[in-house]
Amino acid sequence: MTIDSHAHLEMDAFDGDREAVLARAMAAGLTAIITVGTTIPDCEKAVSLARRYPIIYTAIGIHPHEVKQIDAGTYDDLRRLAGHEKVVAIGEIGLDFFYEHSPREIQLRRFAEQLDLSEELDLPVIIHDREAHAETLAILKTRKHRLRGVLHCFSGDLSMARECLDMGFHLSVAGPVTYKNADQLRAVAREIPADRLLIETDAPYLAPQPWRGKRNEPAHVVETARCLAELRGVAAEELERQTEENASRLFGLAPEKSA
Repeated sequence: MTIDSHAHLEMDAFDGDREAVLARAMAAGLTAIITVGTTIPDCEKAVSLARRYPIIYTAIGIHPHEVKQIDAGTYDDLRRLAGHEKVVAIGEIGLDFFYEHSPREIQLRRFAEQLDLSEELDLPVIIHDREAHAETLAILKTRKHRLRGVLHCFSGDLSMARECLDMGFHLSVAGPVTYKNADQLRAVAREIPADRLLIETDAPYLAPQPWRGKRNEPAHVVETARCLAELRGVAAEELERQTEENASRLFGLAPEKSA
């Protein structure tokens, strides 16, 4: 029994078989899936899915790829959507200096603004960080202990992991931990304290090794859990239970909500 702490079920990749995907997730033992918006239209769709399906919760935010599109009404839209009871976080927000679909200076400004919004609304944050480790840390350090949340699909080294943990953040591990060349990630994954570890799929992206190159889906999070349990020397059932507790606590999911 576990929680996929980060998926994108609102994306078009699932429009053809979303019901079947959810059925497979429940059959695999998932008790909740947090589907994470990246644009206002996708956030609207994510909230609609959360209304329709008990297993789905949602996060709302503007992805760093899309922040160049933020206008005067964007934050009003996010505040409105945040009023829904199944919105549990602001995200995913952050920095992506790998693709730079939005200019760096705009990403930095909009990341700070969305962190402001998370503080205003008292919601945890889901942070995207790709090839922007130093800049992400610098921004978060200015708000140390004012934020709670998770660095999703963590890709930093052990030193960065320790700094994030010191600031109170959770770290989430996704399918790449199963890849042959992921030695640094596996080294970090062994060291994350049990009460700060989350697991995710980032579906439809980053499928674990048995499905690598294919569409990912929430049911596949159990393969990531299996790999992590082996790395950490615990039973898979124990790791799933612990990560379910961690996600429930971070995102404010009452036991009856995530059951």
